[in-house]
Amino acid sequence: MKKSALVLMFLFISVCSYAQTVTIVDKSSLHPVNGAVIKSDNKTVTTNAQGQADISDFKGSDKIEIITSDYNKEILSYSTIEALNFTIQLTDKSYHTDEIVISANKFDINSKYLPRQVEVINSEDIKFGNSQTTADLLSNTGNILVQKSQQGGGSPIIRGFEANKVLIMIDGVRINNAIFRGGHLQNVLRIDENVLSRTEILYGSGSTIYGSDALGGVMSFFSKDPVLSLKNKMFSSGNAFFRYSSSDMEKTGHFDLNLASKKVGFLGSFTYSDFGDLRMGTQDIKNDKWLRNFTIQRINGRDTAIATNDKFLQTPSGYHQYDILGKFLIRQSQNVTHTFNFQFSNTNDIPRYDRLNEVGTSAEWYYGPEKRLLGSYKFDLKSGTGFFNESKILLAYQDIQESRNNRNLNSSNLTSRNEEVKVYSLNADFNKMIKKHNISYGLEGIYNDVTSTAFRKNINTGVESPQSTRYPDGGSNMKSFAVYLQDMYRFNDMVSVNAGARFNYVSLHSEFKDSAFFPFLANVVKEIDQTNSAVSGNLGITFLPKDDWRIYLNGSSGFRAPNVDDLAKVFDPAPGEVVVPNKDLGPEYTLGGEFGISKIIADRVKAEAIGYYTHISDIIVTAPFKFNGQDSITYDGVRSRVMANQNLNSGYIYGIGVNLNVNITENISLINTVNYTYGRLKTDSTDYPLDHIAPLFGKSGITGNFNRFRTEFNIMYNAWKLKKDFNLNGEDNFAYATPEGSPNWFTLNLKTAYQFNKNLQLQLDVNNLLDKNYRVFASGINASGISSVLTLRGNF
Repeated sequence: MKKSALVLMFLFISVCSYAQTVTIVDKSSLHPVNGAVIKSDNKTVTTNAQGQADISDFKGSDKIEIITSDYNKEILSYSTIEALNFTIQLTDKSYHTDEIVISANKFDINSKYLPRQVEVINSEDIKFGNSQTTADLLSNTGNILVQKSQQGGGSPIIRGFEANKVLIMIDGVRINNAIFRGGHLQNVLRIDENVLSRTEILYGSGSTIYGSDALGGVMSFFSKDPVLSLKNKMFSSGNAFFRYSSSDMEKTGHFDLNLASKKVGFLGSFTYSDFGDLRMGTQDIKNDKWLRNFTIQRINGRDTAIATNDKFLQTPSGYHQYDILGKFLIRQSQNVTHTFNFQFSNTNDIPRYDRLNEVGTSAEWYYGPEKRLLGSYKFDLKSGTGFFNESKILLAYQDIQESRNNRNLNSSNLTSRNEEVKVYSLNADFNKMIKKHNISYGLEGIYNDVTSTAFRKNINTGVESPQSTRYPDGGSNMKSFAVYLQDMYRFNDMVSVNAGARFNYVSLHSEFKDSAFFPFLANVVKEIDQTNSAVSGNLGITFLPKDDWRIYLNGSSGFRAPNVDDLAKVFDPAPGEVVVPNKDLGPEYTLGGEFGISKIIADRVKAEAIGYYTHISDIIVTAPFKFNGQDSITYDGVRSRVMANQNLNSGYIYGIGVNLNVNITENISLINTVNYTYGRLKTDSTDYPLDHIAPLFGKSGITGNFNRFRTEFNIMYNAWKLKKDFNLNGEDNFAYATPEGSPNWFTLNLKTAYQFNKNLQLQLDVNNLLDKNYRVFASGINASGISSVLTLRGNF
């Protein structure tokens, strides 16, 4: 009898205990909300990855606050929560406050104390955005313009900087490598946006924490981590979706699986995307040259231009890509964690559409399969004493392979240039709280090994012969080492100061082995050796006079060391010209300031304005040069003018960004962004336009978050960029614009998502509703015309 009574009592206590576990979910998607803070009477708990928290200690309370940066705050009594069966739905808000970011100093920090512009895209917004690629994910923010030379392209422009002047990170590892060029890059597409937990964008120089390349900003992508079991049994979960888009016949499938115990977890992910040829819009045509009037076909051994049946179908532009991720997480203890991270991305051949649509130039031009392999090990250690409270040791290896393949019109020779870059890196980062000081410090070491090969193949006979390589055929390597220190000092709840400094050392070695293709280098330049060092820093202050005000001022310096692409490439950019190495090429430097102010009005409106100015010195430009005392040499049988990359110019960029978000009701919000940038090179006479400067652009829309339903209607827009504002010698691609410049455009777009239950969701988007025919600034391919996108998502 006593045993039965004890069993009944135990069951009663268990039931009561379960009833006092609250679950917090997103109102629209029904997905659990991780990290929500629940407060009452000086007691605080936080929801776990399943959106759950124990509120047993809050029983009887009349006021329980649920606070998270992404959702509207809820204040409920315990009895009300009980009446809701301990399940609370939160409504997403149009602006975020108290956002915790990692990328600013490598450790968690509240963004409101940072004297800089930071943007976070969380996992719910990534899913709802339903982007085809990571480049599109960035473009949809309305704060980053993305240039495209082909459908398999996407080069983000941040505050007038692009390509090797903005930094891409994935899980704390640099994607930028020794052959990142200054033109337009598509490397961000090798990151699978479907497995990301969040994306953080730091606008402005990030050289204090990240070193070279971070002149315009830092894009930090974080893939999902395995979720460990909360109980003494295995925990499993998974997600899958299938998406179809009409404008390019996209078919994308994704699956990820989480398996975990309380100590060990595994997350595996696979994504496959097949993109067909992209259809442009049919309305409001600005330039007939943008239409696809012909394709080149090989007929009876000759390249022949054949009229197309559909001038709005950009043929060929399709490609496919697959991405694999595998992560193991081992929690040795509450203070010790090990993470093993494996990522692989691969494509088939990607047509270079801009070159193929030029009349009389290329019969074939494509990037070969672009492969990215990443393997890393991260050791996280927390300590209550000693010289750090938190530390992260990150070892990483990357293997990147890419190639360029082109055949001129009516030529029988297909030239293939292949590059492989192996990157070894070590990062050791530490964080220590000393009274009011939040100190981060660390070191970084990186080694790039570049191998460049080439051959020419006769497509009629199949015979292969040697060809000049893009980079030195004897190999190149680039080493860098850096140490940094950053301190955030909070005087009080209103005033905080952020200051830091970094020392960087970079060395580069390249070797030319075979002088057959570069006879002018023989006995003159066989090896290139260079070392550079630089100190960068930042100093900023943040002022929070009230909870609804934020004002900050920040100054920072940045630098970018010349890489192998800058220093050691030999090629002919145009007939009669040849670019040769310049061993005296030095780093580019920036010195800039940023001022920001924001105000929250009545807990419904957030208005924010940011102004910035950046001075650039020792800008690397390609200009006439004397090689061994000669201003012209014979290259590939042609007498050519000598050109080289040189530090010749200085310049400046300034701009304004404005964000306005309004929560009209709990369920309906307005979103607005607008960005203006102006940049010039200083000359002896009139200042000349700097390239990579986007025209005025932005995004405005209205969003709705209802029970199981979320929607957004927006307008994306660009203003004119007139010919007088183009850099005709740089990377603005005026030849792909109109005679007047890059026309203005706007698109209307609709997004919807309906949650049938907690496990099944259907998304229907219609992009470019008016089927506008337009081309983003500096792009060589038109953007998509009207496109219907259908996505079915499931999870367990």
